Formats: sequence, C-alpha cells, structure tokens
Amino acid sequence: MQKIKSSEITPKSLFLTRRDFIAGLGAVAAGAAFLSACQGGSLSSLPPASEPNDKLTTKRDITSYNNFYEFSLSKDDVAEAARNFKTSPWTVAVGGLVANPRTYAIEDLLKQFPPEERVYRLRCVEAWSMVIPWLGFPMAKLLQAAQPTTDAKYVRFETLNDPVEMPGQADTSFDWPYAEGLRLDEAMNDLVLLSNGLYGETLLPQNGAPLRLVVPWKYGFKSIKSIVKIELVAEMPVSFWMAAVPEEYGFYANVNPDVPHPRWSQATERRIGEYQRRQTVLFNGYGEEVAYLYQGMDLKKFF
Repeated sequence: MQKIKSSEITPKSLFLTRRDFIAGLGAVAAGAAFLSACQGGSLSSLPPASEPNDKLTTKRDITSYNNFYEFSLSKDDVAEAARNFKTSPWTVAVGGLVANPRTYAIEDLLKQFPPEERVYRLRCVEAWSMVIPWLGFPMAKLLQAAQPTTDAKYVRFETLNDPVEMPGQADTSFDWPYAEGLRLDEAMNDLVLLSNGLYGETLLPQNGAPLRLVVPWKYGFKSIKSIVKIELVAEMPVSFWMAAVPEEYGFYANVNPDVPHPRWSQATERRIGEYQRRQTVLFNGYGEEVAYLYQGMDLKKFF
C-alpha cells in the first residue's frame, strides 16, 4: 500500500468544555430558536454561560472546508464532489454482540432518538479547530436499545462503501471502507453523539450525512462519517488510519498537547476565522467527564 502523506490528513475531533454543554435543548424546534439568537455571534449569548469570546465558526466555513477522502483529498473540493451524494434511502445496521440487533431506516432512527442541540469544539490533527452547533443524540441511547452482551468490549463503525457515490474510494492506496472504533465504555459516555445536523439544519454530505459520530475529546479521525454499520465486538477494531499509517495513528486518539504528531506539534491550535493560536488542552478540556476512562494508562503509549 502506498504510504499516506500525513500532511494531507485533516481529521475532525470535537471539543466541548462542560460550560459549553447546551443541556436541555431537545428537538429541532428548540434548536431553531437557539440558533436565531446566536448564529454568527459569540457563545456568550448562549445559555448557560460560556467563554465570552468563543465565536461560532460560520456555517460557510463549516460546510466548505472539509476532510472527507471518500470524495476528495482536497479540503476545498469535498463540498462540490459530494454535491449529488444520495442520503435517501439510508439504513444503519446495529448488530454484533447484542441481544437486540436491528437495521434502522434513518428516519425511524431519528424518530426513536430525537436530536438535541449541543455546541462542540472541533479539534483537528493539523492543529486547527472550529466551534460547531451540532444536532444529535447520545450514542448511549442506541447502545442501550441494542443491549450489548457481556462479551462486547468495543464498538466498530463503518462508512458506506460505494465508489460510484463516493468517487474517492477508487483510490486503491486506501483500504476501504472507512472504519473506526471506540471502547464500549467510551461509546457509552454521554458526550458521544450520533449527529444528523448542524446549525439547526440537516447534515450536508460533506459533513458526513446522513449520520456521523461526534467524539468531543478525541481528534477528528475518530468521528466517522456517513455511517451504515455499528457492530459490538469483543476485540479492538483496526481503524482506517491505524491500518494506513500505524506508526502515526493509534486507536485512542485522545487530544493531548504532550503527544506530538511525528511531523508537527499538537501543543497549540488555530481556530478557523482567527489568527492567534490557542493552547491545546488535554482531552479538549473534558478531563472531568472522561479522565476516569483512562485511569492508570500511559497516554503517550496509548495514543
């Protein structure tokens, strides 16, 4: 397999401090009111109190600067390449080591698990970030409905594999389809979302329509897009980038300023729309919510 240029890899990881958590904003109607008050503004206008100068990234930037190799290697070209991507009909199969396997039509999935609004910061391996208002529901709700067996230890996710719909999959230097994984206890954390929208609107293809994962304390390549399969398994899955560049990408992918990428530091980041760099924070500031998951682990070894 041809070695992938790490400089071309801009995965998405999402970031939400506890103060940024938009609790209680349930359905899309509530989200519409929320966005009418804050679109293009700062998070200081959002309940509860947030960082006063933390502006939402514009919808234009979020939907025009994308990392999605299934469509294009160029971040600026993904939106155009994905413009005619068909997201209906769409099904998501949930199975493996579960007592209640099921294949959901996307509309039935969203009826059973209504989306809520949350603002997450997106932290990328190439040291840039965005602030995005997502629509989604906690992954834990879907897993609880599936009823994992006692043998289930990990969750494996898989993207659609269709080179006609996703022309980038014709590139044989990658092992398609895109696959990712989380430990089951990570996936059950309430911060993890399955997202179907942003800015109060249905998710666009370039952002991972019709359903993507959002894991706010990890780098973005963990937040797999256009999901068609969720499987509970006993062994750690080999994810897409682990298979492609194992010396550079590990399973855990926790945001950590003390663990540099082999080609650059991850100690700082630059917010899209700003020029001043910011300090990267361990777990993207989610230590209180997620540090217990890694107690006793060497985070430089398990990167």
